[in-house]
Amino acid sequence: MASSKPIPCGPCQEGKVNTKADIWCYNCDEGLCSTCSGHHKRSNGTRDHKTIDIKNYKPSIGAINTECDKHGQQLNLYCPNHLMPCCDECISTNHSKCTGIKSLVGVVEKTNTDQSKQSLEKQINSINHFLEKLVTNKSKNIARGEREYESIQDFVVKIRKEINSHLTRLEKKLCNEAETILNQVKSEATDFITEIKGKQKNLKKMQEHLHTVIPHTSKLQSFLGLHQIEQQVHQCQRYVDDLEDDERTKEFSIKMKQNDEIGKILRKSESLESLGEIMVVRTKLVLNRETSVRREAQVESQEQSNINNMTMNIETKIEINMKKVISDMICLMDGRVIVVESGGKVNLLTSDGKLQKQLPIPGEAWSVTQINQNTIAITYPKEKAIKIFNMENETVTKVITLDKQCWGLSFYNNSLAVGLSDNDDDDEIRIIDLEGNTLKSIPVESESYLLNLVYCNDRVIYSDNNGNAVYCVDGSADHGSNRIIVISKDGQNSKVLISEEDGLVEPRCICFKHNESSGFICDFNGTYLAKFHLSSG
Repeated sequence: MASSKPIPCGPCQEGKVNTKADIWCYNCDEGLCSTCSGHHKRSNGTRDHKTIDIKNYKPSIGAINTECDKHGQQLNLYCPNHLMPCCDECISTNHSKCTGIKSLVGVVEKTNTDQSKQSLEKQINSINHFLEKLVTNKSKNIARGEREYESIQDFVVKIRKEINSHLTRLEKKLCNEAETILNQVKSEATDFITEIKGKQKNLKKMQEHLHTVIPHTSKLQSFLGLHQIEQQVHQCQRYVDDLEDDERTKEFSIKMKQNDEIGKILRKSESLESLGEIMVVRTKLVLNRETSVRREAQVESQEQSNINNMTMNIETKIEINMKKVISDMICLMDGRVIVVESGGKVNLLTSDGKLQKQLPIPGEAWSVTQINQNTIAITYPKEKAIKIFNMENETVTKVITLDKQCWGLSFYNNSLAVGLSDNDDDDEIRIIDLEGNTLKSIPVESESYLLNLVYCNDRVIYSDNNGNAVYCVDGSADHGSNRIIVISKDGQNSKVLISEEDGLVEPRCICFKHNESSGFICDFNGTYLAKFHLSSG
């Protein structure tokens, strides 16, 4: 046992009796004497609890808090959208629009903490290996810089033999400049190494925490402890990701740009003011990481949807008879539906599929997404513009002009992902804020225009119609084959949910109602809406 002080029996202590514990229950988080442990084993509610001999029990180094740090309430729910435990107040204030909220107890029971621990340890080792490699390369870089500095000194000595005493002053000037710059970049590199080692020290602490705390705590505490470590590992991962664009990771070389006047030095030495210019040439260092160390949720790995159990039922078909090629469709938060005619009008339908009105937005629309309860955004490829439209006032409140034709559009986390395609094959998915400022540009290769995409959880899912491919996708409609297909998250398996035999003809768009497993399918020519329900078994 970790401490010489006896651990008392919890139930006996409640009854004002001081009895020494013989076992420890991780679920109850207390010791039990032989008598109480017998009742504990026979009780329906506790017979499956995880127990250990008190001699082998090691008290936790630091208690893992099971209450919300922000609200002080018990953590009893889990948000799969943000991969985090929540209290009731968290759900009502910060996760009201999140779908699939689960009971934390149920999630904990389904979670394999050993597997999550192995995954985290693998991530820590991978990050640590990458940082160690960076330290090694940067240390070699410093040594090479010192050798380059020595080469510059040798150059100065060689020239000095051929010129007069004026060279002495120039030599000192040049060497001082070289030394100053060397010290500067050397100091920067040394500080960078110190920073990296600090990160490694933190990673080591996390790893030690995994080995010393998690195996000896209750399952809930293990889960929450792993979650806390996962957040810290995620921060380290973001640090590593940011290093890719960090100037400090680039190798420096101390070079000298030789003065053209040196060739004339013997004839006109007094005109020579400098032997050269000392500069740092930085070359981006390519460090191949052995494994991907992107963040993974410990719960997500346990709750991959089993597509084999998924079924889709068409409940009813509603005739809308637009008789226009349909390019996009979404379900609004209030249950109404927007259907966009290809290069045409934007139609607002009621929740039961009846045409309510055509929105008064000029231009030839393509794709639509909802920003908030009263605001939508629509792409207009020919105008190379995105129009922000207030449905309550029925006015265009802002026009974002782009440099390419804009097609597919999706809103997430206060930003828009838009597919940009022109005839020059220079396709990209651009993440912009609501003012039109570029946050990120993702070059992609697609055989067709980026007509349809979805932006969610910092990932963009887009389809390539001509290339018959869907990239980073969870589910899709198989355009042109009269089928709705669901694809597994790893992209390895698929299943036909609805086909032509089920009465589905030329499906073009599919959308889900807000926070529901039902929605609508629209055909290519806008003749019907099929109301469906999706179940996972």
